[in-house]
Amino acid sequence: MIRFTRISALAAALLLPALAPAQLFKLTREQLVELTAQNPFERCPDGRPKIPDSLMERARGMSAEEVWAILGRGGGGGGTGAAGYRNQWDDGWQILHPDKKMIGRAFTVQFMPARPDLDAVVNAKGRVSNQTAIDMVQPGDVFVVDLFGKGSDGTIVGDNLFYYLMTAAKANGLVVDGAIRDLEGISEMAMPAYFRKTHPSALTNVTITGINVPVRIGSVTVMPGDMVFGDKEGLYFVPPQFVQQIVDNADVVHIHDEWTRKKFAEGKYKSIEIYSSPKDPALQKEYKEYLDKRLKEIRKQ
Repeated sequence: MIRFTRISALAAALLLPALAPAQLFKLTREQLVELTAQNPFERCPDGRPKIPDSLMERARGMSAEEVWAILGRGGGGGGTGAAGYRNQWDDGWQILHPDKKMIGRAFTVQFMPARPDLDAVVNAKGRVSNQTAIDMVQPGDVFVVDLFGKGSDGTIVGDNLFYYLMTAAKANGLVVDGAIRDLEGISEMAMPAYFRKTHPSALTNVTITGINVPVRIGSVTVMPGDMVFGDKEGLYFVPPQFVQQIVDNADVVHIHDEWTRKKFAEGKYKSIEIYSSPKDPALQKEYKEYLDKRLKEIRKQ
C-alpha cells in the first residue's frame, strides 16, 4: 500500500518501478487508482476519476457557499459535512472572467525551480515542456498547474496556447499558481482562468516534474480528477466522492431560497416566521410539498 503524507511528484517517482517515457515522473494508472480509491465513478483511460458531465453541468448553478455546506463544516458535531476535508478552498486569485463559473476535472501538472542534475534526468530522452502536458489535456479538463507562485519566467501559457486549450483540447479552464502572459489577447477569449500574476516573459528556469500527480495549489492538495469549481470568490477542489452529495444538497438550498423569497414577497410574514425555516406547521407542510415538487422537476431535467 502507498502511504503519502506530503506527496510531491519527485516522491511519487521514487515509488515507480521505472521512469516513464521521456523520464517524466508520474504515477502508474494502478497507483493513481489506489490514491483515489474512494472515487464512485468511472475512470478516464489515464486512471483519473471521471466525474459525469451531467453532474458537472448541474454544478454550474452552485455557489462556493453551497460547496462549503458539505466540505467546510468538516463533518464534526454530528453534522453532514465531509470530515477532514476543510482545506479544499483557496482564494486571492486574479480571475479572467469573474462572471463565468469554471467547472471541470483536474488535470494536474507540477513544476519545480530548475536544477541542472534533475533537468538532465527529466529531459534525457527529449525535452519535456509545458506543451508536453498541454497536449495531454482532454475535453472537460481544467488545466491545474503548480508553478509555486512564480511571476517572471513563470508564465504557463500565452494567448496562442490558451487558445489551443480552449479550442483544440476543449478544456474547461485554467488554474495556475503562477503566471500567464499576453493578457490582452487572452482576455478576449471565453475560457475561464485563475492565475496569481501576469508577466510579459516566457516560461523558463523551471523543470516540469509531474503530470497527473497530487499537487499543491495555494493551501489545497489537489488530486488528479478532483472537480474544480471556480466562481468570483475563489476555487474549490472537490474530491469526487463528495460531488453527488454537494450537487444534490445545492438543489435543496436553491429551492429553499426560492420558496423563502416567494413568501417574503407576499409581505405577510416577519422574517423569523419564514427564515431559516418556517415555524408554523401549515407553512412547514407547504414548504415540504414545494420542495418535493421542485426536486422532481429539477432532477427530471
